[in-house]
Amino acid sequence: MIELQDVEKIYRTDRIETVALANVNLEIEAGEFVSIMGPSGCGKSTLLNLMGLLDVPSEGYVRLAGESVESYSDRRLSRLRNQRIGFVFQTFHLIADLSVVANVEIPLLYRRMRGRERRQRALAALEQVGLSSRVHHFPSQLSGGQQQRVAIARAIVGEPDVLLADEPTGNLDSSMGDEVMAMLHDLNNRAGTTIVMVTHDERLAGRTGRTLRLFDGRQVN
Repeated sequence: MIELQDVEKIYRTDRIETVALANVNLEIEAGEFVSIMGPSGCGKSTLLNLMGLLDVPSEGYVRLAGESVESYSDRRLSRLRNQRIGFVFQTFHLIADLSVVANVEIPLLYRRMRGRERRQRALAALEQVGLSSRVHHFPSQLSGGQQQRVAIARAIVGEPDVLLADEPTGNLDSSMGDEVMAMLHDLNNRAGTTIVMVTHDERLAGRTGRTLRLFDGRQVN
């Protein structure tokens, strides 16, 4: 599903060169649930951004479902992200003055889809994460755990093949974090969604199928 070969990511300024990732080779199979661990600054989020086609490698290549994307235009990459990849972040990135259901509809606005179908799919996604009773609430009226559920509903409303989660439980207490993990496992087991999750929590990583560890931008396992 996702393949990285000989990937390096280097950030350059006039005075300094920072190697964020070096010689990364990995393959994520369809239907896997993989966690990425390592100390702060080791390249975890950079790796996730490359997988999600939000950034491009300095060297090497990224493939999604067998497609080599290095020659794709920004517009084509945007369309591929919208159709095949969902994102969940540590901060929820909900729009405060939009209702819950309107927040979930946002990814579908970039598709040629009628308003009624967008609304139906958003309501179905919210039902999937247990928030059918909160569709007309606003983010400020929800708990942190509920806001993350909305973010997950927004990530899955387009039925992506891949869900990329960057510290999805980082702003939650352990109980709410366990609820979010249960939802991710349900998506993985029931829908077969491929999930890659960045986490600092060994306990949560132990509940995934495989753990990739990074140190100073390099794989250590």
